[in-house]
Amino acid sequence: MRKSLKGAGILLLLVILVVVPIVDKNTYHHIVLCQTLVNIVVVTGLNFITGLTGQMNMGTAGIMAMGAYSAALCSTKFNFPIIVGFIVAILMGLIVGKGLGYPSLRLKGVYLSLTTIGFSEITRLVLTNWVDLTGGTMGVQNIPWINLFGNKLDTSFKIYYFYLVIAILVTIASYRIIHSKWGRVFKAIKDNVEAVDASGVDIAKMKILAFTLATVLGCFGGAMYAHMMGYINPTTFTQDLSANYLAMMMIGGIGTVGGSVLGAIVITILPEVLRFMENYYWLVFSTIALLFAIFLPNGIVSLFTGNKLLKRFGRTEKSFKGEE
Repeated sequence: MRKSLKGAGILLLLVILVVVPIVDKNTYHHIVLCQTLVNIVVVTGLNFITGLTGQMNMGTAGIMAMGAYSAALCSTKFNFPIIVGFIVAILMGLIVGKGLGYPSLRLKGVYLSLTTIGFSEITRLVLTNWVDLTGGTMGVQNIPWINLFGNKLDTSFKIYYFYLVIAILVTIASYRIIHSKWGRVFKAIKDNVEAVDASGVDIAKMKILAFTLATVLGCFGGAMYAHMMGYINPTTFTQDLSANYLAMMMIGGIGTVGGSVLGAIVITILPEVLRFMENYYWLVFSTIALLFAIFLPNGIVSLFTGNKLLKRFGRTEKSFKGEE
């Protein structure tokens, strides 16, 4: 029964994601939906390292910037095909994953957080000051549209469905990884690293693998963002962006694929829904996020797993009957 409800919920979500852009013709809303799909890809990657292995990564903005600038510069400055830019972004993710993965073997907690924050800020400063290559504060302009088998995706409506396919494929792959032996080891490292070490598992290799998965998806998401917006600059990739992605994962549900998807949807779309409140919308949004953290510490996804609310209601009902 639970699997049927889960399947029905996923199908309903897919139907909504497919139908909404057709019903709503607003271009700005299409851009927000595209941004939501980019965020799903990035948060899914962050979930591997922070959600599963428990290694705090606060450098998502820097990772995303590396991917965005790699893809953008390949297509604008060096005139490479767009597919080459995406491949370079993935290779950049592999390099960054190795570079950040090795410090995580010796650093934990707040020290690892500071290391990843430092990486993100250094990346932003390099992009700002390397004017000859990156354009400095002016950023990279005129990033071309994605050309898919001769079809130019020159509107946000067209890009949306291409990105939707990517997000679905990334989500499925993430689900398969989490429920594979890799995923079980990731979770075990978070729960009891000493027991994993005693079992003969190469913890260093698995931690670096988790970081690499996070950075590859982060860089790939950055490349998606660059070609969606057509313009990027260093001010986009601040520490606030890293905190925002962490909030998506926590509010959606740490360590789960569904939580990553729900968190990205809620945190991306809810502020836009509340914009009618003008100067107060951010206060209301922050309050709602705080209430989520207090009353749903396991994330929004906990509402759909284990029927916790129904069990709680059932216990309450039984207590009333007992009193009678």
